[in-house]
Amino acid sequence: MADNPFRNLPSARAVLEAPSLQALGKDAPHDLVIAAVRHELADLRRRLSEGEAIDGKADAEAVAARVVERLGRELRPRLRTVINATGILLHTNLGRAPIAEEAARAAYEAARGYLNLELDLETGKRSSRQSSIREWVCRLTGAESATAVNNNAAATVIALRALCQGKEVVLSRGQLIEIGGSFRIPDIMAVSGAILREVGTTNITRLADYEKAIGPSTGALMQVHSSNYRISGFTKSVPLVELAALGQKHHLPVIDDIGSGALLDFGRFGFQGEPVAGASIRAGADLVLFSGDKLLGGPQAGILAGRKEWIQKIEKDPLMRAFRLDKMTLAALEATLRLYLQEERALREVPGLRMLALSLDELRQRAETLAVRLRELGGLAGVKVSEDVAYVGGGSLPDQPMKTFVLELEARGLSDAELAHRLRTGTPAVMGRLRDGKLVLDLRTVFPHQETD
Repeated sequence: MADNPFRNLPSARAVLEAPSLQALGKDAPHDLVIAAVRHELADLRRRLSEGEAIDGKADAEAVAARVVERLGRELRPRLRTVINATGILLHTNLGRAPIAEEAARAAYEAARGYLNLELDLETGKRSSRQSSIREWVCRLTGAESATAVNNNAAATVIALRALCQGKEVVLSRGQLIEIGGSFRIPDIMAVSGAILREVGTTNITRLADYEKAIGPSTGALMQVHSSNYRISGFTKSVPLVELAALGQKHHLPVIDDIGSGALLDFGRFGFQGEPVAGASIRAGADLVLFSGDKLLGGPQAGILAGRKEWIQKIEKDPLMRAFRLDKMTLAALEATLRLYLQEERALREVPGLRMLALSLDELRQRAETLAVRLRELGGLAGVKVSEDVAYVGGGSLPDQPMKTFVLELEARGLSDAELAHRLRTGTPAVMGRLRDGKLVLDLRTVFPHQETD
């Protein structure tokens, strides 16, 4: 009678008692370990029933080793550190802007213990959690007051709801934008309860178009920065200062949604046309809305700055509680804003600003140094340094490329897509970009210490 190959399979108990699984101790939940053992044994039985030879794969220790490998994959955190070698500073899929070390420390301290989130330490009475950022936003923008919610879409919803629910909001057709995730300004306005009143055309809107649309049901005039696209050629738009004057004439608030949220002039980096929050306030906007996690370089947040009466009305809206920031985000945002009190410190310590300020000479030198190290390690068929362009990303400055230097990699026996996959799934994960079918790494968005890790 022929030997029954199934009799050679170890029992679940034998696998569980194998040294490699015993070494796990309490590092893995017992129910997951048992489930993994049963899965591996079931897989072996299936392969035997299909006539596959499994010599050397069926002893208890071999099965246990595969169980340990499986558990390692299953228990690995889903959110992992990624080395961003795409050159895209505000890569939405990679979490947009990395925050400053000061901001990360502030968030950590807030998370690990108690803090005066809604407590005035001087009086011992309850206070507003917004007080931690209000003062700094006002100092940096010149606004009378400020508040913050969990992102700029939420800021838009709550501003329109609090100021214009059931009323018309006059907006140029050329500014009916769609942001990431198919969220469109008309849809956001509908959710808020405000009524959209489109004026002008896609390429031309004049001040007279706004004025003709004003009536008894008008609640506000609005301007939205077209962050992620540009219209060029025969175009005309209304300067904010003129729109603000029209709003004052008719006693209507003017809302300026500037999108990415610059607190300083990005002309210093060679970029044009990015609105600055303080400039909008000085131009007469009653309410300015912007992101905290894009060009500003802080945690995800939507900041509202402007006249005190409108901020107070917004903070009384029931949605404020649903949209409010948690203590860690508030701590990180406050720390980021405080860096901007000294512009040179912000340029030095906010990672996104520091990356933008990198010179071409420095990028080329870093790329050439890393290229030498990669060639010495071997394993690649070719490593070449070449000039390229990259973009800020995150819907910011879409038509203004940045010059950069990249490493062009070529692997032996692997396609560029396979090499990219190997790097993405490695430890640490490395995300590059494909250019003309070649995988390239852009060091502008790689932290110097990551080049030697």
